[in-house]
Amino acid sequence: MKKRSTFWAVLALCLLPVYGWCQGSSDAILAGKDIAVTNTDNGQVRGYIHNGTFTYKGIPYAKAQRFMAPEKPESWPGVRTSLTYGAVCPIDPTTTVNDLLEFGFNHNWGYMNEDCLKLNVWTPGIHDQKKRPVMVWLHGGGFSAGSAIELPSYDGENLSKKGDVVVVSINHRLNLLGFLNLSAYGDKYKASANAGMMDIVAALQWVKQNIASFGGDPDNVTIFGQSGGGAKVGTLMNAPSAKGLFQKAIVESGSYRSDFMPADVSKRIGAAVLEVLKLQPNQVDSLQTMSYERLSAACKKAFIKVQLQLKAEGKPVGGFGLMWEPSIDGSFLPYNMTDPAAIELSKNVPLLVGSTKNEFMASLINPTIAGFTMDEAKAYLQKKYGDKTDTYIAEVKKAYPNTVKPADYIDIDLTTFRPGTVRQANAKSAVVGGAPVYMYQFAWQSPVMDGMYKSVHCMDIAFQFNNIGRCEEFTGAGKEAYALAAKISQAWINFARTGNPNAKGLPNWPMYTEKNGAAMVFDNQPEVKYHHDQILLQMAAAK
Repeated sequence: MKKRSTFWAVLALCLLPVYGWCQGSSDAILAGKDIAVTNTDNGQVRGYIHNGTFTYKGIPYAKAQRFMAPEKPESWPGVRTSLTYGAVCPIDPTTTVNDLLEFGFNHNWGYMNEDCLKLNVWTPGIHDQKKRPVMVWLHGGGFSAGSAIELPSYDGENLSKKGDVVVVSINHRLNLLGFLNLSAYGDKYKASANAGMMDIVAALQWVKQNIASFGGDPDNVTIFGQSGGGAKVGTLMNAPSAKGLFQKAIVESGSYRSDFMPADVSKRIGAAVLEVLKLQPNQVDSLQTMSYERLSAACKKAFIKVQLQLKAEGKPVGGFGLMWEPSIDGSFLPYNMTDPAAIELSKNVPLLVGSTKNEFMASLINPTIAGFTMDEAKAYLQKKYGDKTDTYIAEVKKAYPNTVKPADYIDIDLTTFRPGTVRQANAKSAVVGGAPVYMYQFAWQSPVMDGMYKSVHCMDIAFQFNNIGRCEEFTGAGKEAYALAAKISQAWINFARTGNPNAKGLPNWPMYTEKNGAAMVFDNQPEVKYHHDQILLQMAAAK
């Protein structure tokens, strides 16, 4: 009997390493009553731990009535579970997709509810007395659509883990819910023109007050965003109420606006909505309870109406036409983007700004372009550049020596994001005594789907978040993609930590000035170039 007991004891001892390994492999998720509990001003929250990263989702940072300014959320008793993403702001539902494009983008549309002022946090540790840099992500989709969960690249776990940083992402009000200007109809609607941006300020205030409980440093906050998210970053740099809530800024493919919507135009849109709905000004309160779908349909008609009026008056409507966006309101946005008072607000905020080489490329809009011969590409380009086409082709080859496919001469972004990046970098770097500016261009070409994605709009996000594996349909998840992501994500982390993106594996990255035109061009072999596409930009602007 004693021998048998000894045998089982020895066997158990021998199996301990195996048992421990099995336990370890099953502990990718740690979730339970007393796991990942921390404090906020409104009460305790409980998240979970995934592969060592503390994760919290759907934490309320504010509440708001329709068209009203955000307020602090209600406190809750006990511990609030924060395990799943909160609602996304209502948008027009997606009913069809382009199969080839959706394979790469792989959207998650979430669920819609106007109670959407929620945020998510990823952190390496809590209650450990550390003061980690904080990176607050602002999603794309212009000011009309998108969410913090729209793309798989937005997940903050890998970036948090790699850089020992706290990553925060937020949902906020968009489209008519965030930017329908009804201020002409009473003081109660004075915040309506910029309510969506005020939500983001409320989220940053929440970070200031609460992020220490998540292991973050409230005095070292970087705001970063892509496309519309980048434009939101630029807007916050011009908002007095946001001053001091962030210390660094990153704009990714978001430098497409040079000013805000004039107040008279946003008010005209509000008036047109009432006209479309056949409502008198004293009936404006009915918009607060009207279904989102009916109100959205009315807004579409109002946009068309106002856009036609503006064109008839010879007034500009922007390259994309009228769309939801922030507007000058005298309080939240008292200045336009080029006003010296606005520039002074973010004078001491370092800026990292850039775009992708291809963005919204012609060959995705018209797939036949992808198969062009060189003669067909030249014929296409001649419609724009005429007798300067050969010069244009030669300049492309100088700027991008790896150009091979005929369509590659067509698919370069030279009219929207890239020139906007240069414009924003020039303005920021010209501020006497101001913080530094660093410029980049993401030129890496995805091999997926026979190379059709190239460096399309949003391609670079997976690299910045170190999420190559999560986005393998887009990136291919090859060795080169992983290697480049390691360098780019480290540069973003270093910038968040110190205001300087220089990182191991990259050549020395100088500060940008209008004179030197320095840009880090991210490809398999990152390289600093100086005014590399200046002539191309000049040629495109002349047409």
